[in-house]
Amino acid sequence: MRLKFIAPLMPTLVETPPTGDDWIHEVKFDGYRSQMIIDEDGARIYTRNGHEWTAKYRDLVQEAKSLGAESAIVDGEIIVLNKAGLSDFGELRKAITRRQHDLYFVAFDLLHLNGHDLRDTALEERREILASMIKPGGRIQFSEPLPGEAKAIFHLLDMAGLEGMVSKRRDSKYRSGPSTYWLKAKCYSVDEYELLGVEREAGKPAFALMADRATGRYVGSAFIKSYGGKWVMTV
Repeated sequence: MRLKFIAPLMPTLVETPPTGDDWIHEVKFDGYRSQMIIDEDGARIYTRNGHEWTAKYRDLVQEAKSLGAESAIVDGEIIVLNKAGLSDFGELRKAITRRQHDLYFVAFDLLHLNGHDLRDTALEERREILASMIKPGGRIQFSEPLPGEAKAIFHLLDMAGLEGMVSKRRDSKYRSGPSTYWLKAKCYSVDEYELLGVEREAGKPAFALMADRATGRYVGSAFIKSYGGKWVMTV
């Protein structure tokens, strides 16, 4: 049976992560939210909006065989790492076209496995099954839960220069669309940068390329969007 794309569950943005033992916490990776589908027709990869990008991720599609599943739907994030070992969104767009071997699929949820719909199964159980399927050292990796208290985890992620964290209720079911069972908290820094230029691709938002004001060194890129007649940049 050919499996169909499932619209992803979208976390709600909050200022601070939730506390208590009912939640698990994971790194919020800076990449492309993606869905990997495996069935009798092979493996396919879709964007968060349901567009098939299998041809763009040839190496990861081959890596899907390592999961050992007859059929599966895996929710995750496609990333590329920079020299500091952090997921780098700016480098990701280049890696897709030039460095396929540098791409990783970080898996964090399992929606279907071998003919069974797992969306009504508790998140913690889904993740345990998913973790058992993933072999260490490959291009498909498991998004490990972060040990410790939420506030301390968030502080450490901020100090490490990561984008933020996602907190998920252990007992939650998977439901497409916006949800308060998954919460994301972003690490922010406020600074001023020099604008190097703007990068454009047909059908995609423009990117502002920015540099450190003191050194002129490239530091990253940001989406340029229009809200209420004003142009804003979103990292």
